Amino acid sequence: MADKLKLILPKGRIQEKVLRLMTRIGLRFDADARSYRPACNDPEIEAKLLKPQNVPALVALGRHDCGFTGRDWVMEQGADVVELLDLGFDPVRLVAAVPEALAAPGALLKRRLVVASEYRNLTLDYIRRKGLDAVFLQSFGATEALPPEDADMIVDNTASGETLRWNRLSVVDELLRSTTRFVAHPGALQDPWKKRKLDELVMLMKSSIFADEKVLLEMNVPSECFESLVRGLPCMRSPTVAPLHGDGGFAVKIAVPARDVRELIPRLVAAGARDILEYRLEKIVVG
Repeated sequence: MADKLKLILPKGRIQEKVLRLMTRIGLRFDADARSYRPACNDPEIEAKLLKPQNVPALVALGRHDCGFTGRDWVMEQGADVVELLDLGFDPVRLVAAVPEALAAPGALLKRRLVVASEYRNLTLDYIRRKGLDAVFLQSFGATEALPPEDADMIVDNTASGETLRWNRLSVVDELLRSTTRFVAHPGALQDPWKKRKLDELVMLMKSSIFADEKVLLEMNVPSECFESLVRGLPCMRSPTVAPLHGDGGFAVKIAVPARDVRELIPRLVAAGARDILEYRLEKIVVG
């Protein structure tokens, strides 16, 4: 039987971003809406769609070689997995939040609390560390709806905090920060074929994520402006320079942070650059 890399794709909130990244690195996954086993255009990859909460334990058990999940679920499960890449997708904070009436200093220590969360292990550890007199209540989604009638505190993830504010909850502590991670079973890295395949995937994903932060600027620069303009150019290493036909100056290419372009282009024009083109990048492989 040919070697296969068994990969778990995340189902739900982070699915779209991960699949878009896979497409950018040349991997397509096709399945109908009811299928959990999408076919991959790479015959060496066998994929399954599962909720991110299931990924750390299944990868740690070696039932799959690798997968995408949140750091929060890796920490919650104490999963023995190797983090290969922080994709930076869907950043959230795992926080403890209470109704406004309990947000006053010391208020939490004056009563027995009901603390609700989907994160059992992280929450119980938090209760112990803070010395709270509390009972844990397992929630199954919509945790923010429980206070004040059914819980005195919740431990939940939040991106903007808007849902917490809408439910009149105040953050009293931050337990951790989480983003989407690509993780692997330690044994997969001991297999030379699987390690090579994983290294290639990580390299391609890194190059695509890095490219999102950069743009390519191409411009024509008259000879008399060239030296002064090039000296002040921001770029990854050195600009790419080629002479224009007929001694008409130089064509210059630079990769620069996308966030700097708004201020950079007027400076380039003032320094003598002309015919400036801006390109979005798909991948940047740094050697």
